[in-house]
Amino acid sequence: MKFNTLFKISAVTAALFLAGCGGDINVTPTVNNGGGSGSDGGGADGGGGDSGSGADCASYGDVQGSYDGQDCNYDTDFASATIEIDEDITFEELPDGGVHVFEGALQIGVDCDTTTSCEINQNGPVMTVEPGATLAFTSGEAIVQVARGAQLNAIGTFDKPITFTSANAFDRLNVTGDAPRFADWGGIIVNGNGQTNQCTNAQRAADTCNIESEGIVSYYGGNDNADDSGSMKYVKIWYAGSGPREGGDGDDLNSLTLNAVGSGSSYEFLHIHQGYDDGVEFFGGAANIKNIVFTDNQDDSVDIDAGWQGKAQFLFIKHGTVDVDGNTVGMGNGGFEADGEKNNGPDYDEVPPSAPTIANVTVITTDLKSERDDAPSIATKFDDNFQGQMYNVLKIKENGTADDGCIFFTSDGEAGVDNGELDFYNSVLACTNNFVNTGDNTFGDGETYSAWYPNDGVNEVLDGSATVLNDDGISSDMSSSITIAANDLTELNDDFFTPVDFIGALSDDDTSSEWYQWVETAVAAADAD
Repeated sequence: MKFNTLFKISAVTAALFLAGCGGDINVTPTVNNGGGSGSDGGGADGGGGDSGSGADCASYGDVQGSYDGQDCNYDTDFASATIEIDEDITFEELPDGGVHVFEGALQIGVDCDTTTSCEINQNGPVMTVEPGATLAFTSGEAIVQVARGAQLNAIGTFDKPITFTSANAFDRLNVTGDAPRFADWGGIIVNGNGQTNQCTNAQRAADTCNIESEGIVSYYGGNDNADDSGSMKYVKIWYAGSGPREGGDGDDLNSLTLNAVGSGSSYEFLHIHQGYDDGVEFFGGAANIKNIVFTDNQDDSVDIDAGWQGKAQFLFIKHGTVDVDGNTVGMGNGGFEADGEKNNGPDYDEVPPSAPTIANVTVITTDLKSERDDAPSIATKFDDNFQGQMYNVLKIKENGTADDGCIFFTSDGEAGVDNGELDFYNSVLACTNNFVNTGDNTFGDGETYSAWYPNDGVNEVLDGSATVLNDDGISSDMSSSITIAANDLTELNDDFFTPVDFIGALSDDDTSSEWYQWVETAVAAADAD
């Protein structure tokens, strides 16, 4: 996978999906080759921009982006770390391949710590991104941040997806000469009013649940797991995120951060590629995700924490490599990092540990270590009493070393099994090493890892040489090595879950489906990058 072969505006680019994702406030990413302003020409001023040639740059109040004949440019007078936009704003598709270019942070809604004199505006502004629109960000100081009570609605179509990406993906905007790369910008942060076990029961009752988001200071949390912070569909988020701040391990920016976002929001048909931290991270809440592709994200593709109670189906996760300045870099630590709780005990017991229902997942690992933290590529890490139910999951590791495997339990993670709340159903391990060796690999009740996973024959354990994918490299082969049947999911009695007859993220029975084509195109783009 070569950085210098993709996302230069060319015929190759037109054939593949465009990139996505934006920047970071008051954080210097560990890797950031997109620093400074990469936009061509003037930003907004108080008089409004030139919207000639039929292009309407976004505006609020008397401030508007500046049109240069192809792109809409938004300087730090329009959007920055010190500006909170408190009006509805819309970003349209621009003609002739034009993009919306940002130098600074795009903050929607007014942030509020309710222990001070402010109140959350629960009918806050809405940021709308229309089908086909592309938003590009020039530096790690550029993010999209949505305050509690505000909404981000980015609803594309299959034929006109929405893109959030690095400005370096476009020759005319690339002032550094570097190819687009992870950590070129900071990502998307959505702050919701949902429940998180980072707050006490008393804080939620008193409306004083105010958790600081990782990476920047903004607040989330409340008592409404049906909260609606907007939705995203047919969206690509590329080259985003940042590593830990100096002295702040774990204080990162992800491609998409869902902070206590409720079930009123949904996230479907996303492609999250080459984020420097996690692809998506949940801190509590109950937002649902479906039809998501994760390729070459540095840390975890899906990071779950603080009592997430949502649902997920059809997740395709693939670790790989990229070429950085002539060096091959491993991309991917965990397919999942699954954490149950930040806090527990009687003061926090109204929000249980994370207990999502997740179905139809494929995780393809490598035998490499991630560039970000030199950690091995694994399928799943379980920690902090995680209690999810997992159906039709396919985990693959063709090769491995002594210190990696498909599943890793911390001692706290074993509690989910000991409590009888963490199980797999109709799932397959096709791994050289099934479990990361942590000693005797025995749960507190004396059951071994290798005895637990089969679940009395409901699941199947193969090895790394098993044939579990078809020749396309993405769909599950249900006729070769796999001998168990899929769970059709009807027993869940939940309209969110689509009935299936296959294990893993997708089948080759219908290669004309949008989901199959979404995965196929996304993986082709990642492989060429």
